[in-house]
Amino acid sequence: MRYFIVFSYFGKSYHGWQNQPNAITVQEVFEEAMSKLLREKIALVGAGRTDAGVHAKQMYAHFDFDGEVDSDVLVYRLNAFLPEDIAVSKLFPVEKNAHARFDAIERTYEYWIVQQKDPFHMHSAHYVKHPLDVNAMNQAAKLLLDHDDFECFSKSNTDVHTYLCDVKKAEWAVESDKLVFTITADRFLRNMVRAVVGTLLDVGIGKTGLGHVNEVLNGKDRSKAGASVPAKGLYLTKIIYPEPYEKI
Repeated sequence: MRYFIVFSYFGKSYHGWQNQPNAITVQEVFEEAMSKLLREKIALVGAGRTDAGVHAKQMYAHFDFDGEVDSDVLVYRLNAFLPEDIAVSKLFPVEKNAHARFDAIERTYEYWIVQQKDPFHMHSAHYVKHPLDVNAMNQAAKLLLDHDDFECFSKSNTDVHTYLCDVKKAEWAVESDKLVFTITADRFLRNMVRAVVGTLLDVGIGKTGLGHVNEVLNGKDRSKAGASVPAKGLYLTKIIYPEPYEKI
């Protein structure tokens, strides 16, 4: 039977989600815990990749297991067994051909900025000391909705076959003690969100303007866009699947 598992993690201690040689990842730790508890080698297929240091408030993965699973008990046991920076919220059976990555139709990321030195956000947000023009940054963010090719924000030497993304939302908002950028799309390229944020921050500090952002978007040259911001401020916050998937 195939199961979906819903979980979250704080990415500081990990080299991203996906397994890789000679580096600790969330997938490796998670698979090891599940394999021990279920007494069978378990392979997880995640809804997507997150880079080293990036966090996930909501991540999905699927796995196959032929034995019986008491979802509530396994969630409890996993949370007791996993390190404190990984937490499971739900587990449920799905159709055999359901796929955590390929069936996802929408993903949302947040990027957190703080404008004052804050020890409580030392590992969870990017500190920007320069004053920021949030209105100008929002005007620039709206330009993303008018484009679908985002090669200009993609990590070089990537193995993707298309740079097309359907961006449905991109906006900045002040939330309590931080400035939060929220972006929603059907898919994202590697490093895309961090490059977008870096480009918008250049507008916010007055280094560039809307004309430059349009020039970046109309081109395919990553070097014209802003620098990638640190991974510690990036969060995968929501993944949506079509019905009849169970919702959390």
